[in-house]
Amino acid sequence: MMFLPLLLLSAQTQVADPVEFSKPLVEQFQKKWPANRTVTIVCHGHSVPAGYFQTPVVQTFDAYPHLLHEAIKTKYPFAVVNVIVTAIGGEQSAQGAARFEHDVLNLHPDVVTIDYSLNDRGIGLEKAKAAWSLMIEAAQKAGVKVVLVTPSWDLGARAGDGLADHAAQIRELAKKYGTGLADSYAAFAEKQKSGTDMKTLMSQSNHPNRAGHELILKGLLPWFGVER
Repeated sequence: MMFLPLLLLSAQTQVADPVEFSKPLVEQFQKKWPANRTVTIVCHGHSVPAGYFQTPVVQTFDAYPHLLHEAIKTKYPFAVVNVIVTAIGGEQSAQGAARFEHDVLNLHPDVVTIDYSLNDRGIGLEKAKAAWSLMIEAAQKAGVKVVLVTPSWDLGARAGDGLADHAAQIRELAKKYGTGLADSYAAFAEKQKSGTDMKTLMSQSNHPNRAGHELILKGLLPWFGVER
């Protein structure tokens, strides 16, 4: 049984409220056996949620899907939580959308996170928007909650390469569809503005290290009723 009724898309003008979004999840997390059930979270996207650090090394237990699982379980000891990663290194959102029903919705998730923008620069804003919209609409039609994740950092990014534009587009999609939003790009940009050496958050130019993944995690936690 999943939580989210089909949204009236034309009525959405803002990002979901984290408290209201997470309320049914928290209620389920707090239930004790035998009244509880498994809550399934799927992390969909490219190499970052897949756990790639310095390619080809994959550090699953330092990546944000696993850190999210740990944080939920620390907060809610009675919860039965299954965090599944369907991310594929090197993939962009059009490819992710093509397998979304088979690889994601067939798992009957309660929540899906979507994280593709680092690679979406290769297909451009228009194609990325269409792919993200397809995935969001399919999830919401199935009654699945959605949290959109803006891109994490890229030390090799240059002005005009589109990364900031993709982040802005994701924010607009979150408003349009009333989804959750974990604004990783804004969090990394704030670190840069404050004088942080961005190399301390990265394992290679376009993959965060554990500290970088913890920064992404910080934006995800409110959507699952966890505060830090």
